[in-house]
This record gives sequence, structure tokens and C-alpha cells, in this order.
Amino acid sequence: MPLSGLGIAITRPVDQAKKLSALITAAGGTAISYPLIEITPLTDYSQFETVIQAIHEYDWAIFISSNAVQNGMPRLVNVGMPEHLKFAAIGPVTANELQSFGVKQVLTPSSHIQDGDESKVRFDSEALLALPEMQQVNGQKVMIFRGIGGRDVLAESLKARGAMVSFAECYQRINPQTNCELLAKLYSEKKLHGIVITSSEAMRHLLDLAGDAEWLKNITLFVNHARIAKLPLQMSLKVCVANAPGDDEMQALISSAF
Repeated sequence: MPLSGLGIAITRPVDQAKKLSALITAAGGTAISYPLIEITPLTDYSQFETVIQAIHEYDWAIFISSNAVQNGMPRLVNVGMPEHLKFAAIGPVTANELQSFGVKQVLTPSSHIQDGDESKVRFDSEALLALPEMQQVNGQKVMIFRGIGGRDVLAESLKARGAMVSFAECYQRINPQTNCELLAKLYSEKKLHGIVITSSEAMRHLLDLAGDAEWLKNITLFVNHARIAKLPLQMSLKVCVANAPGDDEMQALISSAF
């Protein structure tokens, strides 16, 4: 029981934190739900539906997350998907969601693994951009399905390669927390030893709420991408970065750290 007596806060949306919470509990730890991101539908889908009316003119539909699939695909199915439309996804979870809507072929970074070792692949915009199909997009039209205000690196890179890019924003992310009093209290009671943060947005929320709190300097932050580690490392906070994506890898990282 490598995590016996240890409390680990998980900042992911509640539904997305269930597996990691179970893994932490199975290792003897206490999983603390502290979502810094909450996924909610849009209050008005008129703009999104206007954008997807033109899907027949597009060559690629790229889905940034499973949330984009869940909130965007039902409406896209109603509009009708042209046979020539090609699909791409950031990673295998998003690809599986697309396949549940009847999409047979989905381009993902993992589809180009040569030695079968998926742990060597990063599932992010940069990994998708590295694929040959994403290098040869000059003159093609790409629709990116995402939440409001996502990262722009994918769109900007595709535009630089000659693609015409549009955003189909179909959900929003909000921070349900207004302060860090719960985390500070748990730390003072010796019930908080680490915090899992799996998005740059959640990291910004945490740092904004905590400010220069002393307790944060004594807590280990566990992240799943080097990009998320940059800001806290600049602040000289304790950060551990997983070598590969996935909840199993994150649980292994937490266990090895303690």
C-alpha cells in the first residue's frame, strides 16, 4: 500500500477523476475531489450550429477532447457528415468516442507507433501536428471542435502550413472553486500531500487561488505534461511530471514519489 496515510487532491472534472481516484484508493491513499475545471454545455448553440452547416466544404474534422465529441457530434450527425470528411483526434480516448458515433477511421498520434509502445507517444496538439497527414494540409479546410478559448497552437500551425481553419466551439470550461480554504485546511491537518493537475488551465486556477500561500510550497504537484510544469517550476514549487499519459502512469508516479 504505497500511498497508505497519504491524501491526494485531484483537480480534474468529477466524472474524469473516477478512475484515478479508484487507483489511489486501491494503493491505500485518500483521493480528494477538488475540481478546478467543470465542463458545461453552452447556453446557446446557434453560433456552433451555423459553423457546422458548412461541414460539407471541409476536408478534416479535428476533435480536441472527448468533451468536444460528446457536445459536438450529436449536432454534427444531425447536419450530416460528408463521406469525404476525414477525422482526427488528440488521443485514443477521444478517438474511441468518435467511433461510438460511427466514425470508422480516426487519425491519432498512436496510429503511427512503429514499435507498438504507446507509452512513448504524447497525446497533444504537438504530437498530432507531427503526423504526415497534418504536414500536408496546404489548401485544405480544417474544422477544429473544441471548448471556448482552447489552445491556438494547432490552428496556428495548420494555418502556417497553408490550411484554412475554423473553430467549432461546443462546450465551456469554468472553475467551480472560489478559494483554496479546503486544501489549506487539509494540509494543516496533515491530510494533504499531493495535488494532481492535468491541464494548464487548471494549474493557472490553482496558482491564482493559492497565491503565495506557504502550504503550496510544501506540496508536490503531479502533472502529466512538461508544458503544465513550466509555470510552477518557475515559481520554485515541487513538481513531478509523468513519463506517459494515462491514469495508471499517474498513479505510478505518485506512488514512486512517496
